Amino acid sequence: MSMTSRRRVRATALAVALAIVAPATLTGCGQIAEAFNSLPGQPGGNQSVVVPTAAPQSSTDAKPFDSQFTYDGSVRLTSEVADGLELRLDVWAVDPKRTMEWTPTNEKQLGFAVNIVDKRVDEKAVLAEKRRVYVSSISVTSQTAQTSGQVSNPFQFSADPRTLVPTDTLRSERGLLLNSYQGGLLVPTTSIRQLPNDTYGITLEFALNVAVEGTANTDTSFSQQTVYQYLPIAIFADDGQVNGGSQGTDTQSSTGRAPGWGQTNGQG
Repeated sequence: MSMTSRRRVRATALAVALAIVAPATLTGCGQIAEAFNSLPGQPGGNQSVVVPTAAPQSSTDAKPFDSQFTYDGSVRLTSEVADGLELRLDVWAVDPKRTMEWTPTNEKQLGFAVNIVDKRVDEKAVLAEKRRVYVSSISVTSQTAQTSGQVSNPFQFSADPRTLVPTDTLRSERGLLLNSYQGGLLVPTTSIRQLPNDTYGITLEFALNVAVEGTANTDTSFSQQTVYQYLPIAIFADDGQVNGGSQGTDTQSSTGRAPGWGQTNGQG
Protein backbone atom coordinates (compact mmCIF):
# COMPACT_ATOMS: atom_id res chain seq x y z
CA MET A 1 0.00 0.00 0.00
CA SER A 2 1.35 3.43 -0.94
CA MET A 3 2.04 6.22 1.56
CA THR A 4 -0.90 8.23 0.20
CA SER A 5 -3.29 5.33 0.68
CA ARG A 6 -2.14 4.83 4.25
CA ARG A 7 -2.76 8.52 5.02
CA ARG A 8 -6.27 8.26 3.59
CA VAL A 9 -7.07 5.21 5.77
CA ARG A 10 -5.84 7.00 8.91
CA ALA A 11 -7.85 10.13 8.07
CA THR A 12 -10.96 8.02 7.54
CA ALA A 13 -10.45 6.24 10.90
CA LEU A 14 -9.98 9.58 12.68
CA ALA A 15 -13.18 10.97 11.13
CA VAL A 16 -15.11 7.91 12.27
CA ALA A 17 -13.71 8.28 15.78
CA LEU A 18 -14.73 11.94 15.93
CA ALA A 19 -18.19 11.07 14.66
CA ILE A 20 -18.54 8.61 17.55
CA VAL A 21 -17.20 10.96 20.22
CA ALA A 22 -18.90 14.22 19.17
CA PRO A 23 -22.55 13.23 19.95
CA ALA A 24 -21.36 11.92 23.30
CA THR A 25 -20.39 15.44 24.38
CA LEU A 26 -24.07 16.12 24.79
CA THR A 27 -24.50 13.37 27.36
CA GLY A 28 -21.62 13.78 29.82
CA CYS A 29 -17.94 13.28 30.39
CA GLY A 30 -18.34 9.65 31.40
CA GLN A 31 -19.71 8.62 28.01
CA ILE A 32 -16.97 10.60 26.20
CA ALA A 33 -14.29 8.75 28.11
CA GLU A 34 -15.97 5.42 27.50
CA ALA A 35 -16.23 6.06 23.76
CA PHE A 36 -12.63 7.22 23.53
CA ASN A 37 -11.19 4.28 25.48
CA SER A 38 -13.11 1.77 23.39
CA LEU A 39 -11.33 2.85 20.22
CA PRO A 40 -8.79 0.33 18.87
CA GLY A 41 -5.22 1.09 19.81
CA GLN A 42 -6.07 3.15 22.92
CA PRO A 43 -4.47 1.96 26.17
CA GLY A 44 -6.99 0.68 28.66
CA GLY A 45 -9.63 0.05 26.03
CA ASN A 46 -12.90 -1.53 27.28
CA GLN A 47 -12.12 -0.47 30.88
CA SER A 48 -14.50 1.54 33.09
CA VAL A 49 -13.78 5.21 33.73
CA VAL A 50 -14.45 6.89 37.10
CA VAL A 51 -15.77 10.42 36.71
CA PRO A 52 -15.34 12.62 39.82
CA THR A 53 -18.56 13.81 41.40
CA ALA A 54 -18.80 17.47 42.26
CA ALA A 55 -18.80 18.18 46.01
CA PRO A 56 -22.22 19.24 47.31
CA GLN A 57 -22.56 22.96 47.91
CA SER A 58 -23.42 24.14 51.39
CA SER A 59 -26.81 25.80 51.69
CA THR A 60 -26.94 29.42 52.79
CA ASP A 61 -30.27 28.60 54.47
CA ALA A 62 -28.70 26.14 56.93
CA LYS A 63 -29.72 26.81 60.51
CA PRO A 64 -26.78 28.12 62.61
CA PHE A 65 -27.70 25.83 65.54
CA ASP A 66 -29.92 22.97 64.44
CA SER A 67 -33.20 23.68 66.23
CA GLN A 68 -36.68 22.91 64.99
CA PHE A 69 -38.00 24.91 67.94
CA THR A 70 -36.14 28.01 66.72
CA TYR A 71 -37.20 27.42 63.12
CA ASP A 72 -40.93 26.98 63.85
CA GLY A 73 -41.39 28.72 67.21
CA SER A 74 -42.77 25.50 68.70
CA VAL A 75 -42.07 21.79 68.66
CA ARG A 76 -43.65 18.49 69.72
CA LEU A 77 -41.34 15.83 71.17
CA THR A 78 -42.80 12.33 71.51
CA SER A 79 -41.79 9.17 73.36
CA GLU A 80 -43.46 5.75 73.23
CA VAL A 81 -43.68 4.57 76.84
CA ALA A 82 -45.54 1.36 75.85
CA ASP A 83 -46.94 -0.16 72.68
CA GLY A 84 -49.33 2.45 71.28
CA LEU A 85 -48.95 4.67 74.34
CA GLU A 86 -47.36 8.00 73.46
CA LEU A 87 -46.08 10.71 75.80
CA ARG A 88 -46.13 14.16 74.19
CA LEU A 89 -44.03 17.14 75.25
CA ASP A 90 -45.12 20.34 73.51
CA VAL A 91 -42.88 23.40 73.85
CA TRP A 92 -43.48 26.89 72.45
CA ALA A 93 -41.92 30.36 72.54
CA VAL A 94 -43.77 32.85 74.75
CA ASP A 95 -41.68 36.04 74.85
CA PRO A 96 -40.11 36.99 72.55
CA LYS A 97 -42.33 34.98 70.19
CA ARG A 98 -39.83 35.67 67.39
CA THR A 99 -37.09 33.20 68.23
CA MET A 100 -34.50 35.19 66.26
CA GLU A 101 -34.79 37.71 69.11
CA TRP A 102 -33.55 35.13 71.64
CA THR A 103 -30.17 36.60 72.61
CA PRO A 104 -27.79 35.96 75.52
CA THR A 105 -28.76 39.16 77.36
CA ASN A 106 -32.55 39.18 77.27
CA GLU A 107 -35.07 37.06 79.17
CA LYS A 108 -36.31 34.17 77.05
CA GLN A 109 -39.71 32.75 78.04
CA LEU A 110 -41.11 29.43 76.90
CA GLY A 111 -44.09 27.30 77.87
CA PHE A 112 -44.63 23.56 77.74
CA ALA A 113 -47.23 20.88 78.28
CA VAL A 114 -47.02 17.13 78.92
CA ASN A 115 -49.83 14.81 77.81
CA ILE A 116 -50.39 11.13 77.07
CA VAL A 117 -52.28 9.48 74.21
CA ASP A 118 -53.43 5.85 74.23
CA LYS A 119 -53.74 4.94 70.55
CA ARG A 120 -55.41 1.62 71.31
CA VAL A 121 -58.68 3.30 72.25
CA ASP A 122 -60.79 6.15 70.94
CA GLU A 123 -59.75 9.61 72.07
CA LYS A 124 -63.17 10.07 73.71
CA ALA A 125 -63.04 6.77 75.59
CA VAL A 126 -63.61 6.91 79.34
CA LEU A 127 -60.57 6.80 81.62
CA ALA A 128 -61.25 3.21 82.71
CA GLU A 129 -60.62 2.11 79.10
CA LYS A 130 -57.27 3.92 78.84
CA ARG A 131 -53.89 2.91 80.20
CA ARG A 132 -53.07 5.50 82.83
CA VAL A 133 -49.74 7.30 83.09
CA TYR A 134 -48.67 9.28 86.17
CA VAL A 135 -45.69 11.65 86.35
CA SER A 136 -44.07 11.94 89.77
CA SER A 137 -41.18 14.29 89.03
CA ILE A 138 -39.88 16.52 86.26
CA SER A 139 -36.46 18.09 85.90
CA VAL A 140 -34.87 20.32 83.30
CA THR A 141 -31.14 20.85 82.93
CA SER A 142 -29.21 22.81 80.31
CA GLN A 143 -25.93 22.94 78.43
CA THR A 144 -24.64 25.84 76.36
CA ALA A 145 -22.77 25.83 73.05
CA GLN A 146 -20.25 28.70 72.99
CA THR A 147 -17.79 29.96 70.41
CA SER A 148 -15.08 29.90 73.10
CA GLY A 149 -15.54 26.16 73.52
CA GLN A 150 -16.60 26.61 77.12
CA VAL A 151 -19.75 24.93 78.48
CA SER A 152 -22.06 26.15 81.22
CA ASN A 153 -25.33 25.01 82.79
CA PRO A 154 -27.24 28.24 83.35
CA PHE A 155 -30.76 26.82 83.73
CA GLN A 156 -31.77 24.03 86.11
CA PHE A 157 -35.12 23.02 87.54
CA SER A 158 -36.75 20.10 89.35
CA ALA A 159 -40.18 19.73 90.94
CA ASP A 160 -43.05 17.42 91.79
CA PRO A 161 -45.68 18.15 89.08
CA ARG A 162 -48.42 17.93 91.72
CA THR A 163 -47.12 21.23 93.12
CA LEU A 164 -47.46 22.95 89.74
CA VAL A 165 -51.18 22.44 89.19
CA PRO A 166 -54.44 23.22 91.03
CA THR A 167 -55.25 20.94 93.97
CA ASP A 168 -58.34 19.49 92.28
CA THR A 169 -56.36 17.71 89.56
CA LEU A 170 -56.32 13.91 89.57
CA ARG A 171 -53.30 12.57 91.43
CA SER A 172 -52.21 9.70 93.67
CA GLU A 173 -49.08 8.45 95.38
CA ARG A 174 -47.85 7.61 91.86
CA GLY A 175 -47.91 11.28 90.84
CA LEU A 176 -50.02 13.53 88.62
CA LEU A 177 -52.33 11.76 86.16
CA LEU A 178 -51.49 12.83 82.61
CA ASN A 179 -54.33 11.34 80.57
CA SER A 180 -57.25 12.89 82.43
CA TYR A 181 -59.97 15.18 81.11
CA GLN A 182 -58.10 18.03 82.81
CA GLY A 183 -55.36 17.79 80.22
CA GLY A 184 -52.15 16.61 81.86
CA LEU A 185 -49.44 19.05 82.95
CA LEU A 186 -49.30 22.65 81.70
CA VAL A 187 -46.58 25.16 82.50
CA PRO A 188 -47.59 28.37 80.66
CA THR A 189 -44.28 30.17 81.07
CA THR A 190 -40.78 29.78 82.47
CA SER A 191 -37.65 31.79 81.79
CA ILE A 192 -34.13 31.26 80.57
CA ARG A 193 -32.24 34.32 81.74
CA GLN A 194 -28.82 35.74 80.89
CA LEU A 195 -26.33 33.49 79.11
CA PRO A 196 -22.59 33.87 78.41
CA ASN A 197 -22.12 36.50 75.71
CA ASP A 198 -20.65 34.05 73.18
CA THR A 199 -23.51 31.53 73.46
CA TYR A 200 -24.92 30.49 70.08
CA GLY A 201 -27.09 27.60 71.32
CA ILE A 202 -28.48 25.95 74.43
CA THR A 203 -29.88 22.44 74.82
CA LEU A 204 -32.48 21.66 77.46
CA GLU A 205 -32.77 18.11 78.80
CA PHE A 206 -36.20 17.13 80.14
CA ALA A 207 -36.36 14.11 82.45
CA LEU A 208 -39.76 12.78 83.57
CA ASN A 209 -40.29 9.92 86.00
CA VAL A 210 -43.51 8.17 85.05
CA ALA A 211 -45.60 5.20 86.18
CA VAL A 212 -47.13 3.42 83.18
CA GLU A 213 -50.15 1.10 83.40
CA GLY A 214 -49.70 -2.10 81.41
CA THR A 215 -53.39 -3.06 81.27
CA ALA A 216 -56.19 -0.52 81.45
CA ASN A 217 -57.90 -0.23 84.86
CA THR A 218 -55.46 -2.66 86.50
CA ASP A 219 -53.63 -1.19 89.49
CA THR A 220 -51.21 -4.12 89.70
CA SER A 221 -49.85 -3.60 86.17
CA PHE A 222 -47.91 -0.35 86.69
CA SER A 223 -44.19 -0.06 85.93
CA GLN A 224 -41.73 2.78 86.47
CA GLN A 225 -39.54 4.43 83.86
CA THR A 226 -37.74 7.71 83.12
CA VAL A 227 -38.40 9.55 79.87
CA TYR A 228 -35.72 11.86 78.45
CA GLN A 229 -36.23 14.49 75.76
CA TYR A 230 -33.75 17.04 74.40
CA LEU A 231 -34.62 20.50 73.11
CA PRO A 232 -31.95 22.45 71.16
CA ILE A 233 -32.51 26.23 71.03
CA ALA A 234 -30.50 28.64 68.88
CA ILE A 235 -29.22 31.85 70.46
CA PHE A 236 -28.56 34.95 68.34
CA ALA A 237 -26.49 38.07 68.79
CA ASP A 238 -28.35 41.32 69.34
CA ASP A 239 -28.19 42.13 65.62
CA GLY A 240 -30.06 38.91 64.78
CA GLN A 241 -27.03 37.16 63.28
CA VAL A 242 -25.29 34.01 64.41
CA ASN A 243 -23.70 34.77 67.76
CA GLY A 244 -19.95 34.85 67.35
CA GLY A 245 -19.24 37.54 69.90
CA SER A 246 -16.53 37.78 72.49
CA GLN A 247 -16.16 35.25 75.24
CA GLY A 248 -18.54 35.99 78.07
CA THR A 249 -18.34 35.10 81.72
CA ASP A 250 -21.37 36.91 83.13
CA THR A 251 -23.84 34.07 83.62
CA GLN A 252 -27.01 34.21 85.67
CA SER A 253 -28.12 30.78 86.84
CA SER A 254 -31.69 29.86 87.56
CA THR A 255 -32.20 27.05 90.04
CA GLY A 256 -35.32 25.84 91.79
CA ARG A 257 -38.47 27.64 90.72
CA ALA A 258 -37.86 29.88 87.75
CA PRO A 259 -40.40 32.65 87.05
CA GLY A 260 -43.62 31.09 85.81
CA TRP A 261 -43.12 27.66 87.32
CA GLY A 262 -46.13 26.65 89.36
CA GLN A 263 -48.47 28.79 87.24
CA THR A 264 -51.03 26.57 85.56
CA ASN A 265 -54.20 27.92 83.95
CA GLY A 266 -53.52 31.19 85.70
CA GLN A 267 -53.27 29.58 89.12
CA GLY A 268 -50.12 29.11 91.15
